[in-house]
Amino acid sequence: MQNEFKDKVIVITGAAGNLGRAVAEKFAQFGSRLALLDLKQDSLDAVAQALPEDAETRAYPVNLLESNAVNAVIQQVKADFGRIDVLANIAGGFTMGPLMQDTEDKDWDFMLNLNARSVFYTAREVIPSMLENQSGRIINISARAALEGKGRMGPYCASKAAVKTLTESLAAENKFDNITVNCILPGTIDTPQNREAMPDADFNNWVPTSALADVVVFLASDAARCVTGAAIPVYGRS
Repeated sequence: MQNEFKDKVIVITGAAGNLGRAVAEKFAQFGSRLALLDLKQDSLDAVAQALPEDAETRAYPVNLLESNAVNAVIQQVKADFGRIDVLANIAGGFTMGPLMQDTEDKDWDFMLNLNARSVFYTAREVIPSMLENQSGRIINISARAALEGKGRMGPYCASKAAVKTLTESLAAENKFDNITVNCILPGTIDTPQNREAMPDADFNNWVPTSALADVVVFLASDAARCVTGAAIPVYGRS
């Protein structure tokens, strides 16, 4: 598997986050060429500096909620690297909230935009390039909450369900063009933020970011060439 990723161009959104960094580290080990996308240049620079010295990386600060900005940055990636082989849509987030009747427009919009609109924008702009190349892999991050709504999590659950369904639609549209589209349903991820929010939990039961990165790499690999439209649970013991 390692050799197949050498010199492949991997676009990673949310690259400055906990999972984004883990995914970047994994592909860098395989000699991939990395386009790191996130909101702030300094955060991206910190990720790039932590990767192996011989890793070919470029940082692209971008607001993934602005369609024109996404279109421009994807075209810049294509110009810089010549192609796009894998899109790993790692950007996203989680917030609890009030009851649905007390939920404000801004809270609804924030979750739907961050988790679903960003995936729509990036996939829409990347797929034409993959069609030109006659191959491509797209991996999205949904959530276990996509499968069952939870109280005080309505916008989050709806946004992650949208990611799952969008993944299935994209897979159906592109399955005859050697483009696979899949998503991952993580359980509770072991991050510093989650440890701070839930200090009494058993962290050993949570899913390490490295384990999720392994699944991203698998879905991007030739071993998963016949897997498309899947929503893969990665719960650990959480």
